[in-house]
Amino acid sequence: MLIDQLHLLPCGGKKYEKRHIELFTDLSSPVSEDQLEIIIANLKKTGISIQFFLPFPGDVDDGGGDTSASERSQMHRNSFPKKALTEQQKEGIHVVRKLMHTLDEEGGLEEIYTFRESLERLSMFKKIERRPMAWPCQLTIGSNLSIRIVAYKSVTEEKVKKIWTVVDAKTLRKDDVQKETVYCLNDDDETEVQKDDTIQGFRYGSDIVPFSKEDEEQMKYKTEAKCFSVLGFSRSSQIQRHYYMGNQVLKVFAAKDDENAAVAFSALVHALDELKVVAIVRYAYDRRCNPQVGVAFPYIKDAYECLIYVQLPYMEDLRQYLFSSLKNNKKCIPTADQLSAVDSLIDSMNLVCEDDDGETFEDLFKPSKIPNPHFQRLYQCLQHKAFHPNEPLPPIEQHILEMLEMPRVVKERCQAPLEKVKALFPLREVGKKKEEKTAQDIFKDNSEDGPKPKKLKIEDEEGSFSIMKLAEGNVTSVGSVNPGEDFRILVRQKNADFKDVSQQLINRIDQFLENKGSRYYMKGINCIRVFREEAIKLSKVQCFNDFLQALKSKVEDKALADFWEIVIQDRISLITKDEAEGSLVTSEEAEKFLAPKEKKNETLPPTDEGGDVDDLVSTIKT
Repeated sequence: MLIDQLHLLPCGGKKYEKRHIELFTDLSSPVSEDQLEIIIANLKKTGISIQFFLPFPGDVDDGGGDTSASERSQMHRNSFPKKALTEQQKEGIHVVRKLMHTLDEEGGLEEIYTFRESLERLSMFKKIERRPMAWPCQLTIGSNLSIRIVAYKSVTEEKVKKIWTVVDAKTLRKDDVQKETVYCLNDDDETEVQKDDTIQGFRYGSDIVPFSKEDEEQMKYKTEAKCFSVLGFSRSSQIQRHYYMGNQVLKVFAAKDDENAAVAFSALVHALDELKVVAIVRYAYDRRCNPQVGVAFPYIKDAYECLIYVQLPYMEDLRQYLFSSLKNNKKCIPTADQLSAVDSLIDSMNLVCEDDDGETFEDLFKPSKIPNPHFQRLYQCLQHKAFHPNEPLPPIEQHILEMLEMPRVVKERCQAPLEKVKALFPLREVGKKKEEKTAQDIFKDNSEDGPKPKKLKIEDEEGSFSIMKLAEGNVTSVGSVNPGEDFRILVRQKNADFKDVSQQLINRIDQFLENKGSRYYMKGINCIRVFREEAIKLSKVQCFNDFLQALKSKVEDKALADFWEIVIQDRISLITKDEAEGSLVTSEEAEKFLAPKEKKNETLPPTDEGGDVDDLVSTIKT
């Protein structure tokens, strides 16, 4: 009857974009499925949409009031009073669900609301819907194939329009406030400079590169015209999900009323879908915009088919970071019980529910259906200030705070798995580590007169290296000022040759040992520490062990016993198999490596105190 009334209703010369039915009912009246198929067919034919508003959730199917399937409507709040439904209401719910699901398999059931939900939605601020702006263009493949297309923004970041303005606090009029900008020289007199006598300057390091208006205009990257040109095709599996970027997603359709374009476009979409490939596209909105490189992949639905365009990154947009694997550290390998506990936690927090039929899935948390809380709060405050300008702003409404909270049913469901995870991953308070005697203590200045010298900072902790240091400059080789950090940066660069970079570090260590002295010894010790840490992280264990064994022989030959004493004191030994999988050295062998050699009881001939250092060395050798 409602469909007939809407169809026969006189429009009075007005054009309506859509016709809609909103049905408020408690489903207590008798219902029949006899003409349900006819009703569905007429709704689809006339394009009339329908919504149901009930006093209880539309997915309740028994007398308990709340079931596992009614989680969508009770995501953030306590369940409705458990009042048993009559048999008539149960039958009515079944008919309503069947009707809505047939009209829209994906979102039909979401158009069934409770009275509480409808009140909350009515309190939401919603922007005025406008007809989408079409972007006509030519999809070109090579120089001979061109298809007329039209694109629409499907997803784009919504931003608050900056319509704030400065007004007089008393009159609230913009015209009563005037803004004036004055340019002055940085001199004692602050000499005023006319705007025509100024130009833009680009800061390049410590220099300023001047650019006139003409230079700025010529500098712009200009394209001939708008374009949507296919550069080539690629397998869809090669386009990683984390490469998607940009602030919009376009849906591309064939141009309306163009049969040739529709046939060609449909053939392209279906070919991409069957071959599981995507198109790599050069996209420019118009000749004034910088071109983008993006991916267009097929999207086929029952009602329409199109291409989805998403921007891809350029080389400068990618960030290459290298992190060590947790597998190399046996302390970080979880047990079977820990893995099982985390699996149970993930399963309990699943936001997709499967219905009893095993085929239909329902999302408990749909961001596409959640309004932006920031916008809601802003509009709430603007509305309040407009009607009550002298009153303080109201607190944030509770339903706005609850928008981005965990769904209630998920919170209840994950309590037991969370307790299990808490028990299997205990947190312990780590006490202050007992200070050990370091190499720096051996060479400390014991004099009490005068200020104490600053200690050399030895960055041997994991946190000493940060990604921020990658941006400090282009490090091309291991320098002498901060060789340890240079080594860290170089081995983390893409296509880095660990053997070559480590040889640079070894050469620096040799230089420090040649110079001798506590200052250079400490630099050498820091380099060895860094070398050892990075070798463990990057699974280059043998490279470090070979170096340390060669260093021990070199130290003995060059009579650098004082330096080797520091190595022993700091317990810098070979990397063992307990520390890294690639090592063949046991803990006992590492301890033996640092053990001092037994000294032979040899009587050295007496030397003159005024003797030369070379004489002393030759005497020792004899």
